[in-house]
Amino acid sequence: MSASRLRRVAVLVLDGAKPLDVGIPAQVFTTRASMPYDVRLCGAAPGLVAGGDGLSYHVAHGLDTLAWADIVFIPGYRFPDRDDPAQAVVDTLIAAHERGARLAAISTGAFALAATGLLDGRRATTHWHYTRALAARHPLVRVDENVLFVDEDSVLTSAGAASGIDLCLHILRGDLGVAASNHAARRLVAAPYRSGGQAQYVPRSVPEPLGERFAATREWALRRLGEPLTLETLARQAAVSPRTFSRRFVEETGYTPMQWVMRARIDMARELLERSQRGVEQIAADVGLGTGANLRLHFQRILGTTPSEYRRTFAQGE
Repeated sequence: MSASRLRRVAVLVLDGAKPLDVGIPAQVFTTRASMPYDVRLCGAAPGLVAGGDGLSYHVAHGLDTLAWADIVFIPGYRFPDRDDPAQAVVDTLIAAHERGARLAAISTGAFALAATGLLDGRRATTHWHYTRALAARHPLVRVDENVLFVDEDSVLTSAGAASGIDLCLHILRGDLGVAASNHAARRLVAAPYRSGGQAQYVPRSVPEPLGERFAATREWALRRLGEPLTLETLARQAAVSPRTFSRRFVEETGYTPMQWVMRARIDMARELLERSQRGVEQIAADVGLGTGANLRLHFQRILGTTPSEYRRTFAQGE
C-alpha cells in the first residue's frame, strides 16, 4: 500500500463505549502532518453518546461517515452480550465493508462486528472475559481466547483495551512500515511489537517475577541481534535452564525463543531497509542472519515479500 495516500479513519462510538477503546485509535492515527490519516469520530447520529465508566462523548458525525472511511474502528462497549447494535448500525457496517473498508473491533466491539455476520467462519477474539459469551451468541465465529488480536485481512479484532494499541500498531506497520509503527509506539510509550499470537495474559503457572525477568531478557536480546543468540545463551541470561526457559517463553509470548529472535531480526532488517541505504548483504550481517540469501529466505517466509520489494514500498521519501 502506498505510504503517501491519505487514509480516512472513522471511530464508531456506540452507546456505552469504553473511553480507552475510543481514545486508542484516535490517538494512534491522530491527524498530524507526519501521519497520512484523517480521523473522525462518529455515532449512530451526531450529538451526545452516553459512554461507559461515567463518560459521555459529543460526536460531530453520524453513520454517513462510514461511507467515507477506509478503516472503521469499533471500540468496545458495556454489556455487549445483551443486545446487538441498532439495525442501521449493522447495515452501515456491512455496506462499508462491501465498499472495501477495513473493519477493526477493539475488545467487545467484536460483538458489533459479529452482528454483521462478517465474522462467520473466521477467527476472531475479544476481551477474555467475554470470549465464551461471543462464542455462545455467535456460534459460527471461531473465537480464539488466547491471542491479542486477529487479522483476517478486511476484518480485524483485538482483545482488551491495551491490545487495541497492538492492533492499531499492527495496522500502522502494514500501511506505513515498521519505522512509522515504532515511532508511534515511542510516542505512546508502548511496546513496539507484540504479535497477534501472543497470549492475552500470562498463564497463572508462570510466576510474575519470572515474567519480568523474561521481559528483561528480551530487551537484552534486542540490543544484541547482530550477535550469535542461542537458546542456551538466552536461558543463561535469564538464569533458568534451557528447557524451562523454552517452555515458559512460549507460554509468555506465543513463540519459541528462536522464532521470536528470528522475527526480531526481520523487524530490525525492515527498519534498516526503510531508513538506510545499506545493501541486503550488509543488513543481513547487521541483524545476525549472516548472508543476503538467508535474509531473503526468512523475509519471504515471514512477510511474503522480498527485501527489495519491501524497500521499494516503504523506504523513506518514496
